[in-house]
Amino acid sequence: MAKSAPPRGPLSRDRVLAAAVAFADEHGIDSLSMRKLGETLGVEAMSLYNHVANKADLVDGMIDLVFSEIDLPDGNSWRAAMRTRAVGVRTTLARHRWAIGLMESRTSPGPATLRHHDAVIACLRRAGFSMELTAHAYSALDSYIYGFALQERGLPFDDPAEIPDIAQAMVARFPPDAYPHLAEFTFGHVLRPGYDFGAEFEFGLDLILDGLERLLNSD
Repeated sequence: MAKSAPPRGPLSRDRVLAAAVAFADEHGIDSLSMRKLGETLGVEAMSLYNHVANKADLVDGMIDLVFSEIDLPDGNSWRAAMRTRAVGVRTTLARHRWAIGLMESRTSPGPATLRHHDAVIACLRRAGFSMELTAHAYSALDSYIYGFALQERGLPFDDPAEIPDIAQAMVARFPPDAYPHLAEFTFGHVLRPGYDFGAEFEFGLDLILDGLERLLNSD
């Protein structure tokens, strides 16, 4: 005799938000609706409004849940903390690609979001960053992190192992002598074994951190 499914836990805001994040991870944020989320949870859509006020409140909570997955910067070295934090944000966004354009868009941020921003600012200020340099550093780092994540999301492959086949197909569509530098770069670098576009992230990140360190030490 087949075992019956385990009973569902009581509906709660945490459960609603977790289900919404899982749905968006699989189907994208544009596919998420209260009706579909209710179906996923096995309840009527109207039941959700006991836990979220509306769709905007739902997305606020989802973004806060994503922020809660990112470790807060700590330790004595601001540079190591900012580097770890940047890698952590990128890794988290790789799990939740739908969130890339929404992380800084909320006008009603939740506690995890606020803790995250407060911890980043605190780390920089403790290290001696002025208010102005803190603003410059935060802007430069987040522009790079989110921009790289957005670019990665738009690439025509999910696995670096797919790069050679895709690159070969692309260059086959044009004569190499018409675009010699692109051809040289593709065959001499992109198609070399082990190439991974994602590895460019930490190279660029270190350039930004180098520049911030020079500015900090010049004061």
